[in-house]
Amino acid sequence: MDESTRARRPGGRSARVRAVVHRAAVELVAERGADRVTIPAVAERAGVSASTLYRRWGGLGALLADVAERAADSAPDLVGDLRADLAEQAAWTLSDLARPGGIAFFRAEVAPDVDERHAALRECLRRATARFQAVLDAAGARGEAAPSLERVLDRVVAPLHFRVVFSIAGTTEEYARALAHELLDGTR
Repeated sequence: MDESTRARRPGGRSARVRAVVHRAAVELVAERGADRVTIPAVAERAGVSASTLYRRWGGLGALLADVAERAADSAPDLVGDLRADLAEQAAWTLSDLARPGGIAFFRAEVAPDVDERHAALRECLRRATARFQAVLDAAGARGEAAPSLERVLDRVVAPLHFRVVFSIAGTTEEYARALAHELLDGTR
């Protein structure tokens, strides 16, 4: 294989290693909880050396943040209607938190080190904010009256996190969509 072919090849070893490490991390967090997962355990499950993980991510917090960021990339596309888009993002947020290891990744981002904890929480908020801000921006561009981002975070995102963290019964996709609909019905 010549140099130009290698440079254009999508994925490659690095992408395969990242995928297998992510899968191992998700499995271990789902099985054990984030507080019982270590870099050596992830490396063993993934079939790579721990030094590979330390070199690429530096530590478990950065690895789990990368896994969470990758999961955020799977958020649904916008359909072009504020009510539908907000409800879909709310339902996706709930499913992301509720998936095996989902809330554990959120908890892992709340690292024991204060500086790490603050940085991880800011990153978690940044991701949620970006997803919902995109919905609001698109609605505004279409001329739809949209609530403020702060209201969306307070009335939709925060209740979902709270209910998943505390395992409150009735936290379903229908509940998530209802939060979005109630917010919009209250703003019109």
